Amino acid sequence: MPAAGLRKRVDPIPGNPSPYGILGGCVEIEDVADVHELLGTEWMPLSCAAAHDWEWCPDGSSTPGPTMKTFERPGVCSASPITIYAGVTCGTVGWPYDEAVQHARETLRMGEQRALEEWFMRDVLCDMSVDLTPGAAVPVAQGVAALEGWLAENYGGQGLLHVPAAAAALMGCCNVVTRTRDTQCPETLMGNGVIFGAGYALNVGGADCTQAPDGEAWLYVTGPLRVRREAPAIVPGTDAESFRITTNDRFVLAERSFVIEVACCEAAAIRVSLCPC
Repeated sequence: MPAAGLRKRVDPIPGNPSPYGILGGCVEIEDVADVHELLGTEWMPLSCAAAHDWEWCPDGSSTPGPTMKTFERPGVCSASPITIYAGVTCGTVGWPYDEAVQHARETLRMGEQRALEEWFMRDVLCDMSVDLTPGAAVPVAQGVAALEGWLAENYGGQGLLHVPAAAAALMGCCNVVTRTRDTQCPETLMGNGVIFGAGYALNVGGADCTQAPDGEAWLYVTGPLRVRREAPAIVPGTDAESFRITTNDRFVLAERSFVIEVACCEAAAIRVSLCPC
Protein backbone atom coordinates (compact mmCIF):
# COMPACT_ATOMS: atom_id res chain seq x y z
CA MET A 1 0.00 0.00 0.00
CA PRO A 2 1.42 3.44 -0.95
CA ALA A 3 2.44 5.78 1.82
CA ALA A 4 -0.21 8.29 2.91
CA GLY A 5 1.83 11.18 1.57
CA LEU A 6 1.67 9.73 -1.96
CA ARG A 7 -2.11 9.39 -2.11
CA LYS A 8 -4.04 11.77 -4.33
CA ARG A 9 -6.71 13.79 -2.57
CA VAL A 10 -10.11 13.57 -4.30
CA ASP A 11 -13.58 14.96 -3.75
CA PRO A 12 -15.69 13.28 -1.05
CA ILE A 13 -18.47 10.89 -2.01
CA PRO A 14 -21.77 12.85 -2.11
CA GLY A 15 -24.92 11.62 -0.43
CA ASN A 16 -28.57 12.49 0.04
CA PRO A 17 -30.78 12.32 3.15
CA SER A 18 -33.43 9.62 3.31
CA PRO A 19 -36.45 10.67 1.21
CA TYR A 20 -38.92 9.13 3.69
CA GLY A 21 -37.81 10.79 6.93
CA ILE A 22 -39.54 13.57 8.80
CA LEU A 23 -38.19 16.16 6.34
CA GLY A 24 -39.22 14.07 3.33
CA GLY A 25 -42.29 14.02 1.13
CA CYS A 26 -44.85 13.22 3.86
CA VAL A 27 -44.59 16.51 5.75
CA GLU A 28 -45.34 20.14 4.91
CA ILE A 29 -42.12 22.16 5.24
CA GLU A 30 -42.14 25.94 5.62
CA ASP A 31 -38.87 27.83 5.25
CA VAL A 32 -39.48 30.93 7.34
CA ALA A 33 -37.74 34.27 7.53
CA ASP A 34 -39.60 35.64 10.58
CA VAL A 35 -37.50 34.71 13.61
CA HIS A 36 -40.57 34.95 15.86
CA GLU A 37 -41.98 31.78 14.25
CA LEU A 38 -38.90 29.93 15.46
CA LEU A 39 -39.37 30.90 19.11
CA GLY A 40 -42.31 28.51 19.34
CA THR A 41 -45.85 28.68 17.96
CA GLU A 42 -49.44 28.22 19.08
CA TRP A 43 -52.64 27.84 17.11
CA MET A 44 -56.31 26.98 17.43
CA PRO A 45 -56.60 23.46 15.97
CA LEU A 46 -59.08 22.66 13.21
CA SER A 47 -61.14 19.47 12.78
CA CYS A 48 -60.24 18.18 16.24
CA ALA A 49 -63.73 18.12 17.77
CA ALA A 50 -66.43 15.53 17.16
CA ALA A 51 -69.43 15.97 14.87
CA HIS A 52 -72.82 14.71 16.08
CA ASP A 53 -76.02 13.31 14.63
CA TRP A 54 -79.41 14.99 15.15
CA GLU A 55 -82.79 13.47 14.43
CA TRP A 56 -85.73 15.60 13.31
CA CYS A 57 -88.42 13.30 14.65
CA PRO A 58 -86.94 10.49 16.76
CA ASP A 59 -89.08 7.36 17.20
CA GLY A 60 -91.85 8.77 15.04
CA SER A 61 -92.50 11.62 17.46
CA SER A 62 -93.85 14.88 16.12
CA THR A 63 -91.62 16.79 18.54
CA PRO A 64 -88.17 17.60 17.10
CA GLY A 65 -85.31 16.66 19.37
CA PRO A 66 -82.99 16.92 21.01
CA THR A 67 -83.71 20.53 21.74
CA MET A 68 -80.07 21.31 22.52
CA LYS A 69 -77.17 20.66 20.16
CA THR A 70 -73.57 20.17 21.28
CA PHE A 71 -71.13 23.04 20.83
CA GLU A 72 -67.42 22.34 21.24
CA ARG A 73 -64.98 24.99 22.45
CA PRO A 74 -61.71 24.83 20.44
CA GLY A 75 -58.56 24.33 22.43
CA VAL A 76 -55.07 25.70 21.85
CA CYS A 77 -52.05 23.75 20.63
CA SER A 78 -48.43 24.82 20.93
CA ALA A 79 -45.04 23.71 19.65
CA SER A 80 -41.57 24.37 21.05
CA PRO A 81 -38.43 25.17 19.05
CA ILE A 82 -35.37 22.96 18.74
CA THR A 83 -31.96 23.78 17.26
CA ILE A 84 -29.99 21.10 15.42
CA TYR A 85 -26.29 21.65 14.85
CA ALA A 86 -23.22 19.99 13.37
CA GLY A 87 -19.77 21.06 14.56
CA VAL A 88 -16.44 20.28 12.91
CA THR A 89 -12.85 20.88 13.98
CA CYS A 90 -9.44 20.34 12.45
CA GLY A 91 -5.98 21.84 12.41
CA THR A 92 -5.74 25.12 10.54
CA VAL A 93 -2.83 23.92 8.39
CA GLY A 94 -4.25 22.81 5.04
CA TRP A 95 -7.87 23.30 6.15
CA PRO A 96 -9.11 26.76 5.21
CA TYR A 97 -12.21 28.37 6.69
CA ASP A 98 -14.30 27.99 3.50
CA GLU A 99 -13.63 24.26 3.44
CA ALA A 100 -14.58 23.93 7.11
CA VAL A 101 -17.84 25.79 6.43
CA GLN A 102 -18.64 23.47 3.52
CA HIS A 103 -17.92 20.44 5.71
CA ALA A 104 -20.19 21.71 8.49
CA ARG A 105 -23.00 22.53 6.05
CA GLU A 106 -22.89 19.09 4.50
CA THR A 107 -22.73 17.36 7.87
CA LEU A 108 -25.83 19.25 8.95
CA ARG A 109 -27.65 18.54 5.68
CA MET A 110 -27.05 14.81 5.98
CA GLY A 111 -27.58 14.52 9.73
CA GLU A 112 -30.27 17.05 10.71
CA GLN A 113 -33.18 14.78 9.84
CA ARG A 114 -32.01 11.94 12.09
CA ALA A 115 -31.27 14.32 14.98
CA LEU A 116 -34.65 16.01 14.56
CA GLU A 117 -36.44 12.64 14.61
CA GLU A 118 -34.64 11.61 17.81
CA TRP A 119 -35.70 14.82 19.53
CA PHE A 120 -39.26 14.57 18.21
CA MET A 121 -39.70 11.00 19.46
CA ARG A 122 -38.08 11.63 22.85
CA ASP A 123 -39.45 15.08 23.74
CA VAL A 124 -42.72 15.35 21.81
CA LEU A 125 -44.26 12.06 20.67
CA CYS A 126 -43.44 10.16 23.84
CA ASP A 127 -45.00 12.76 26.14
CA MET A 128 -47.97 13.46 23.86
CA SER A 129 -49.14 9.93 23.08
CA VAL A 130 -51.60 7.50 24.60
CA ASP A 131 -50.24 3.93 24.80
CA LEU A 132 -52.42 1.37 22.98
CA THR A 133 -50.18 -1.64 23.74
CA PRO A 134 -52.39 -4.43 25.14
CA GLY A 135 -49.78 -5.63 27.65
CA ALA A 136 -47.34 -7.28 25.25
CA ALA A 137 -45.93 -6.35 21.86
CA VAL A 138 -48.20 -7.17 18.92
CA PRO A 139 -47.40 -8.05 15.28
CA VAL A 140 -46.62 -5.10 13.02
CA ALA A 141 -49.84 -5.33 11.02
CA GLN A 142 -51.94 -5.51 14.20
CA GLY A 143 -50.10 -2.51 15.61
CA VAL A 144 -50.73 -0.45 12.49
CA ALA A 145 -54.39 -1.45 12.57
CA ALA A 146 -54.74 -0.27 16.17
CA LEU A 147 -53.02 3.04 15.44
CA GLU A 148 -55.09 3.73 12.34
CA GLY A 149 -58.27 2.85 14.21
CA TRP A 150 -57.36 5.34 16.92
CA LEU A 151 -56.58 8.01 14.33
CA ALA A 152 -59.88 7.47 12.51
CA GLU A 153 -61.85 7.74 15.75
CA ASN A 154 -59.97 10.69 17.22
CA TYR A 155 -59.02 12.74 14.16
CA GLY A 156 -61.07 11.43 11.25
CA GLY A 157 -58.66 12.48 8.52
CA GLN A 158 -55.42 11.39 6.94
CA GLY A 159 -52.45 11.32 9.27
CA LEU A 160 -48.94 9.96 9.63
CA LEU A 161 -47.40 6.80 11.04
CA HIS A 162 -43.97 7.23 12.63
CA VAL A 163 -41.89 4.07 12.15
CA PRO A 164 -38.23 3.23 12.84
CA ALA A 165 -36.32 2.72 9.61
CA ALA A 166 -35.43 -0.81 10.74
CA ALA A 167 -39.11 -1.80 10.49
CA ALA A 168 -39.58 -0.58 6.90
CA ALA A 169 -38.97 -3.96 5.29
CA LEU A 170 -41.52 -5.61 7.59
CA MET A 171 -44.15 -3.04 6.63
CA GLY A 172 -43.54 -3.98 3.01
CA CYS A 173 -43.52 -7.76 3.43
CA CYS A 174 -46.91 -7.61 5.16
CA ASN A 175 -48.29 -5.30 2.45
CA VAL A 176 -49.11 -2.84 5.21
CA VAL A 177 -47.40 -0.01 3.33
CA THR A 178 -47.11 0.59 -0.39
CA ARG A 179 -45.21 3.10 -2.48
CA THR A 180 -45.77 4.14 -6.06
CA ARG A 181 -43.63 6.21 -8.40
CA ASP A 182 -46.31 8.90 -8.38
CA THR A 183 -45.98 9.75 -4.68
CA GLN A 184 -43.12 10.91 -2.48
CA CYS A 185 -44.78 9.50 0.62
CA PRO A 186 -45.34 5.78 1.36
CA GLU A 187 -48.96 5.10 2.31
CA THR A 188 -51.12 2.51 4.01
CA LEU A 189 -54.36 1.11 2.61
CA MET A 190 -56.16 3.77 4.66
CA GLY A 191 -54.18 6.49 2.88
CA ASN A 192 -52.10 7.49 5.89
CA GLY A 193 -48.52 8.55 5.16
CA VAL A 194 -45.58 6.73 6.72
CA ILE A 195 -42.40 8.39 7.97
CA PHE A 196 -39.52 5.92 8.19
CA GLY A 197 -37.17 7.70 10.58
CA ALA A 198 -33.55 6.77 11.24
CA GLY A 199 -33.85 8.82 14.44
CA TYR A 200 -36.81 6.72 15.54
CA ALA A 201 -34.24 4.00 16.28
CA LEU A 202 -34.13 5.75 19.66
CA ASN A 203 -37.17 3.50 20.14
CA VAL A 204 -38.75 4.97 23.28
CA GLY A 205 -42.40 5.09 24.26
CA GLY A 206 -45.01 4.22 26.83
CA ALA A 207 -45.95 6.02 30.02
CA ASP A 208 -42.31 6.20 31.19
CA CYS A 209 -40.75 6.75 27.73
CA THR A 210 -38.83 3.51 28.12
CA GLN A 211 -36.83 1.86 25.36
CA ALA A 212 -38.43 -1.13 23.68
CA PRO A 213 -36.68 -4.49 24.27
CA ASP A 214 -34.53 -6.01 21.53
CA GLY A 215 -36.71 -7.34 18.72
CA GLU A 216 -39.49 -4.82 19.42
CA ALA A 217 -40.22 -1.25 18.36
CA TRP A 218 -42.48 1.66 19.20
CA LEU A 219 -44.76 2.88 16.42
CA TYR A 220 -46.67 6.17 16.62
CA VAL A 221 -49.49 7.84 14.77
CA THR A 222 -50.39 11.53 14.56
CA GLY A 223 -52.45 13.82 12.42
CA PRO A 224 -50.56 15.84 9.79
CA LEU A 225 -47.35 17.63 10.72
CA ARG A 226 -45.99 21.01 9.71
CA VAL A 227 -42.30 21.80 10.10
CA ARG A 228 -41.03 25.37 10.23
CA ARG A 229 -37.31 25.88 9.74
CA GLU A 230 -34.81 28.66 9.20
CA ALA A 231 -31.92 28.76 6.76
CA PRO A 232 -28.73 27.14 8.09
CA ALA A 233 -26.47 29.55 9.98
CA ILE A 234 -22.68 29.31 10.23
CA VAL A 235 -20.98 30.04 13.56
CA PRO A 236 -18.57 31.77 13.79
CA GLY A 237 -19.11 33.97 10.79
CA THR A 238 -15.49 34.84 10.01
CA ASP A 239 -12.20 33.07 9.44
CA ALA A 240 -10.46 34.84 12.33
CA GLU A 241 -13.16 33.93 14.87
CA SER A 242 -12.98 30.25 13.97
CA PHE A 243 -9.30 29.99 14.92
CA ARG A 244 -8.31 28.91 18.46
CA ILE A 245 -4.81 30.18 18.95
CA THR A 246 -4.06 28.02 22.03
CA THR A 247 -4.43 24.75 20.06
CA ASN A 248 -3.96 25.95 16.47
CA ASP A 249 -7.32 24.35 15.62
CA ARG A 250 -10.32 25.64 13.72
CA PHE A 251 -13.88 25.20 15.03
CA VAL A 252 -16.94 25.77 12.83
CA LEU A 253 -20.53 24.70 13.21
CA ALA A 254 -23.68 24.87 11.11
CA GLU A 255 -27.03 25.06 12.85
CA ARG A 256 -30.70 25.71 12.16
CA SER A 257 -33.81 25.91 14.32
CA PHE A 258 -37.04 23.99 13.76
CA VAL A 259 -40.58 24.01 15.10
CA ILE A 260 -42.67 20.86 14.53
CA GLU A 261 -46.43 21.36 14.77
CA VAL A 262 -48.77 18.38 15.25
CA ALA A 263 -52.41 18.65 14.19
CA CYS A 264 -54.68 18.48 17.26
CA CYS A 265 -51.53 18.01 19.41
CA GLU A 266 -52.43 14.35 19.97
CA ALA A 267 -50.71 11.04 19.24
CA ALA A 268 -50.97 7.34 19.96
CA ALA A 269 -48.25 4.69 20.37
CA ILE A 270 -48.03 0.92 20.34
CA ARG A 271 -45.21 -1.57 20.88
CA VAL A 272 -44.78 -4.13 18.09
CA SER A 273 -42.72 -7.23 17.51
CA LEU A 274 -40.18 -7.10 14.69
CA CYS A 275 -40.55 -10.80 13.93
CA PRO A 276 -41.57 -11.52 10.30
CA CYS A 277 -45.31 -11.65 9.81
